[in-house]
Amino acid sequence: MADPLTQIVGLLQPGAPFFKCVTGSGPWQVRRTQSPNPYYVAVLKGSLRYLGRRGDEVVVRGGDFILIPSAEDFVMVSEAPSTPRDMVVEPVVLPGGGYRVGSVDGPIDMRALVGYCIFQSEDATLLSSLLPEVVVVRGEYRLAMLMQLLGEEAMSSKPGREVVLQHLLEVLLIEALRSSAELGAMPGLLRGLSDDRLAVAIRGIHASPGRDWTVAQLAREAALSRSGFHERFHSAVGMTPMEYLTAWRLAIAKNLLRKGDISVGEVARHVGYRSTSAFSVAFTRDVGISPTRFAREGMSSVAPTSAEHFEGAIA
Repeated sequence: MADPLTQIVGLLQPGAPFFKCVTGSGPWQVRRTQSPNPYYVAVLKGSLRYLGRRGDEVVVRGGDFILIPSAEDFVMVSEAPSTPRDMVVEPVVLPGGGYRVGSVDGPIDMRALVGYCIFQSEDATLLSSLLPEVVVVRGEYRLAMLMQLLGEEAMSSKPGREVVLQHLLEVLLIEALRSSAELGAMPGLLRGLSDDRLAVAIRGIHASPGRDWTVAQLAREAALSRSGFHERFHSAVGMTPMEYLTAWRLAIAKNLLRKGDISVGEVARHVGYRSTSAFSVAFTRDVGISPTRFAREGMSSVAPTSAEHFEGAIA
């Protein structure tokens, strides 16, 4: 049976990360308002606090790992009481490498590995919106080992460095997501997969995206009534079963068209459309351009409405 999480991370095509060691002393604050790239912090010593744009707060202690898949606007704050006057505009670059926030001369009370990566897929916004807004992993030995390997590889100049970084990062993302213990009530793919009944239906969709699925068929896969399955799926994942099916088919179709290995008609049949014309109409409605033009030009002219199907997954 297909593994939905592995498929989604694979389609995201995570690229080599920016990586640095940061130490902190006393009060400090750092705000991130960059483009929506996944941002991560592995705390090696001390602690810090994550403040999200919706007012959520998470304390991240030594040995913890926090991943923000869409790092559009958040603040990292020292455990020591701080004010906006302690906001760091530019961290101090240390002579031996690394960066310092807070007092330059004070004793180090926080040390962390910090970085962000870039999703190379042009469909990254669409796909990453299925992931939780914040993932926190505490006390996971496997993840700590991966972070150490990632850091060592990022600092090296060995042949094949970029390939190794890409694969390490992909494993890191999967490990962090499946190890997450603080998903709470946030709807999304992971919450759906944590429900044994819904997981069967989701894996069925990913294993056979071209099957002529109906809500009733998916409900039977999950051993639930049609209405019960529909309500449970929408509550957990943040969208209806048919919205999820359509959005996943669209993501697969875009990936296949971008590769250009098969014809539009073959893509249509692969993702469950009985005719090329029906697929073309549906694709054009959701994406804003025809599949033929998309295959030729890529996503440079794609309308932003294509990501709207996934909005509920990150509420």
